[in-house]
Amino acid sequence: MKTTRLLAALLLAAGLAQVQVAHAVSAAVAKPLKEASELVRAGKAKEALAKLSGVTGSGPEDNYMLARIRGAAYQRMGDNGAAVQQLEAAFATGHVPPSDAGPLAETIAGVYAQQRNNAKAMQWVEKAKAAGDNSATLRQIQEYVQGSSGDYGQIARENAAKIQAAESAGRRPDEDDLLRLADAYRHTNNKAGDLTVKEKLVTYYPANKQYSSIYLADLPGKSGFSQRTYSLDLLRLRLASGNLTSAEDYMDLAQQLLTAPLPAEAKSVIDKAYASGVFGTGAQAPRQQRLRDLVNKTAAEAAASLPKRTADAKAAKSGDDLVAIGAEYASMGRSDEGIALIQEGIAKDSLKRPEDAKLRLGIAQLQSGKGKSAGIKTLRSVQGTDGASDVARLYIALGAAS
Repeated sequence: MKTTRLLAALLLAAGLAQVQVAHAVSAAVAKPLKEASELVRAGKAKEALAKLSGVTGSGPEDNYMLARIRGAAYQRMGDNGAAVQQLEAAFATGHVPPSDAGPLAETIAGVYAQQRNNAKAMQWVEKAKAAGDNSATLRQIQEYVQGSSGDYGQIARENAAKIQAAESAGRRPDEDDLLRLADAYRHTNNKAGDLTVKEKLVTYYPANKQYSSIYLADLPGKSGFSQRTYSLDLLRLRLASGNLTSAEDYMDLAQQLLTAPLPAEAKSVIDKAYASGVFGTGAQAPRQQRLRDLVNKTAAEAAASLPKRTADAKAAKSGDDLVAIGAEYASMGRSDEGIALIQEGIAKDSLKRPEDAKLRLGIAQLQSGKGKSAGIKTLRSVQGTDGASDVARLYIALGAAS
């Protein structure tokens, strides 16, 4: 929500842009109106009001312009009570040019918003809309008023509609619309809606590390999400999005990769930790070196035993071992072999977690570099309610394995 100070600045800038005499007026008032307009724009509001002192119009056109410029002068002085009185008087003349009706109603709405007269502010917001005004400032005024009055339900409905319209038209939703919807959902305790909007922020604005950090932290709290199954993926995604920074985080990721078992990928993570200076210094340096030694030893042993383990997986009735071996090949940089093995495992059609197998296939396809479109297609096909589909969408959004 915009503060009242920023709202005042926006309204003052809009008002000053409209103080020029652009309406047909009588010769008797034309000169003082022009001079007063220039004084207002120069910041000399008191002088402008003095210039118009005793000046009366001979018809509604004169009265309209006199009230407009007096209203702008009072705005410049910070006298909102007198400003809104003059601006409403200008509107009441019935001689508002069609091009001015929306901006004038918008200005009046904003002044009332500054006075915290929410009811009157919303009346003038609606008048501005009826006059065809759909400016960013008008939307800010409306959102400010709704927020200050606690009407978060209406904020949620309006911003959800704007986001849906953008998505239906194949456009990326506006970032501010998404943030306002998330804020409204938090105020209305709509946790599911809030999480959905956070995912959209990651999807449409993946370069923002803060969005991915918040969503990755909140996702395990989603109903049905299997933290035990997908904690490794969440750590991988934190690394890919630049949100894995501490030595403990790197330690956790490497240890989980060893358990997976994906020792070659664990070695890559350890090497990255040392290269970035996260590992190798301080009191934990000996512990980190022991982990590095273990990872290097395990990776070498795994590479040596890979042919036999692959043959055993091919001979097994279930395809689960083939999927696991295929994922290991892919993590070693042997993506094509890994993809073929995972596909062979899926073809056996006797998997404990078939959706997770599709997830592993999609990740391997992304890792290959040659099958990115195929990987995205596979990941989009992942279903289920245990978190597999959520994780799949994150791999697509963050390009974690590309």
